[in-house]
Amino acid sequence: METDWGLLAAPFAAGLLVLATHVPLGIEVLRRGIIFIDLAIAQVAALGVIAAQLLIHDAADGGLGVQAAAAAAALAAAMLLTWTEKRWPDIQEALIGLLFVMAASAGILLLANSPHGGEHLKDLLAGHLWVGWQSLLPAAGLSALLLALWFGLRARLGTTGFYLLFALAVTASVQLVGIYLVFASLIAPALATRACARRRLAAAYLMGALGYAAGLLCSAWFDLPAGAAIVCCLGTLAVAALTARPATMR
Repeated sequence: METDWGLLAAPFAAGLLVLATHVPLGIEVLRRGIIFIDLAIAQVAALGVIAAQLLIHDAADGGLGVQAAAAAAALAAAMLLTWTEKRWPDIQEALIGLLFVMAASAGILLLANSPHGGEHLKDLLAGHLWVGWQSLLPAAGLSALLLALWFGLRARLGTTGFYLLFALAVTASVQLVGIYLVFASLIAPALATRACARRRLAAAYLMGALGYAAGLLCSAWFDLPAGAAIVCCLGTLAVAALTARPATMR
């Protein structure tokens, strides 16, 4: 079966950009026990995109207006969750889940009368991934900035800084790969490597890259949606890594 490697290169690069920030953030999310924060903030960012698509004339081209709307929505959600964690830390996970379902429902309501509403929702959930190299440049710049902040100032970020940095990372990635793949990119590598005492970050990056590569190949070979294929590959690798560990290590 012939494979067009040139066609797969840019989507794979997009995946590596997402993994660059999401692997270390996913490990931190798992450590903090706030597993569904990525779904909630990604859904709020998507809600900002939907609102921009309805109100801003350049939204269809991914203009500055839609980027600002998505970032503003995600940052507002981050500040809200910072406040709720201080006010009600014992029910933070439940509040995160409530925020997710409310943002998802609000998006459905906004698109209820749109002739292309179903297609918009599908793109935001599952992503499209078949991007060009030029569209990756802003994401690459933002990823470099976020990684510098994370590895340079992590000890001084605090809860508020973590939530804000997380919101910016998710804002960029949800428009590249969709909500489902944002969640899988954060959680699957972190779960697969949770028993690694050394070089966990490198192992998580490798596992994520393998998942993206396998998913893109399955998508190209069998004419499947790329985002869904990658999610399934990442999940399968994570489960395989967990079950391969000796019982005494579980």
